[in-house]
Amino acid sequence: MTTTPRSEPAPKVTHSDDEWRAKLTPAEYAVLRQAGTERPYTGEYTDTETEGVYECRACGAELFRSSEKFHSHCGWPSFFDPSESDAVILRTDESLGMRRVEVLCASCHSHMGHVFEGEGYPTPTDQRYCINSISLRLVPKA
Repeated sequence: MTTTPRSEPAPKVTHSDDEWRAKLTPAEYAVLRQAGTERPYTGEYTDTETEGVYECRACGAELFRSSEKFHSHCGWPSFFDPSESDAVILRTDESLGMRRVEVLCASCHSHMGHVFEGEGYPTPTDQRYCINSISLRLVPKA
């Protein structure tokens, strides 16, 4: 898999802006719905090693698994692959004078973070899904 963005299907979960604001905290809303970024090394899952599934905090869709999480020492949780290839949408992001690939939840199109490749991490995909902790909810393995 490459980080080439592909066409976006319509979101399965939709809410009005007011409904999203009522459902999410202001900090969650800023990241998930306005493509913000939490400060590095401040997120609750940056160094977590708990086994489980990481869901979208906005809609509950499964996005990542702890078995694909690794320590990249970049300040945000890092994964080398989503749980399923269609769990996320990749979108070209040319904000802040850079060209990056944004990662969105495929179910509700909430902002998760960005994906980078070719950085030399010893992972099966050579990719780093750099994801905001506040975009996720960890469901520990039973």
